[in-house]
Amino acid sequence: MHYVDNILKTIGNTPLIRLNKITAEIDALVLAKVEYFNPGSSVKDRMALKMVEDAEADGRLKPGGTIVEGTSGNTGMGLALAAIVKGYKLICVSTDKQSKEKFDILRAVGAEVIVCPTNVAPDDPRSYYSTSKRIAGETPNAWYVNQYDNPSNAVAHYEQTGPEIWEQTDGKITHFVVGVGTGGTISGVAKYLKEKNTEIKIWGIDTYGSVFKKYHETGIFDEKEIYPYITEGIGEDILPENVDFKSIDGFEKVTDKDAAVYTRKLAREEGIFAGNSCGAAVKGVLQLKKHFGPDDVVVVLLHDSGSRYVGKMYNDDWMKEKGFL
Repeated sequence: MHYVDNILKTIGNTPLIRLNKITAEIDALVLAKVEYFNPGSSVKDRMALKMVEDAEADGRLKPGGTIVEGTSGNTGMGLALAAIVKGYKLICVSTDKQSKEKFDILRAVGAEVIVCPTNVAPDDPRSYYSTSKRIAGETPNAWYVNQYDNPSNAVAHYEQTGPEIWEQTDGKITHFVVGVGTGGTISGVAKYLKEKNTEIKIWGIDTYGSVFKKYHETGIFDEKEIYPYITEGIGEDILPENVDFKSIDGFEKVTDKDAAVYTRKLAREEGIFAGNSCGAAVKGVLQLKKHFGPDDVVVVLLHDSGSRYVGKMYNDDWMKEKGFL
């Protein structure tokens, strides 16, 4: 008989799928690491489980405890799966710009969801950063995950995602492209791949309204760069400790409209029903095409599933309302 002991044992070993139509103009082999094959439908399952297990090991998370985290949705789902299997309560704090589907899904798997305003400063007591810290401090036997600064986030991708990509490409990968939010995925994968081959280029996809690109290029944290944007899951108005800027070769910004349009194109042209940041990542690959040659192997990581966005990017009325269609 072939079976696993619980749902957590199915995390990882996601497929690498060649992109064809959507990347026809690129003179390189472009492969998508499709992370919605994880049980929680996103790459965040990997680091959520790692953060929980490390917190259990060093006593930060105790039996019967409450997990508290600020999340745009996907990390919350990964934490929810771990909480169910391991017997913890979960409180997810998010922002009002996230899709309704994300909140419905989190509640469906037993999480308590608290929604905060998006357009406030990170240190504002109403922000989801401040609110999640406050709730963790007020809740007995609680553990505040803090995915942005929790080193286990990047370690999960150093131990799992990076080695998978290296093995699946037989070590032939030349470029890795991924959207950057907490920084765990890009930094963990970059560390592993550059240990294997220092010539591999690491590209981060950013969004307009986020500080990453300018900070990487100038070392200046420019608050003028910060303004509300629609794209979910990437970009930040803070500098998470998990973003290892030294391991990243460059950032490319993608507009909200292009991210939304290419999310839909992925589904219609490749049959890959992926999320909003995935559209941004693929458009970023196209914008970077001058850096790729015919012998290159480009791996772009697709973070999550389109199921989170059926009321937004996959909805014609919403797209028209935003002027994207």
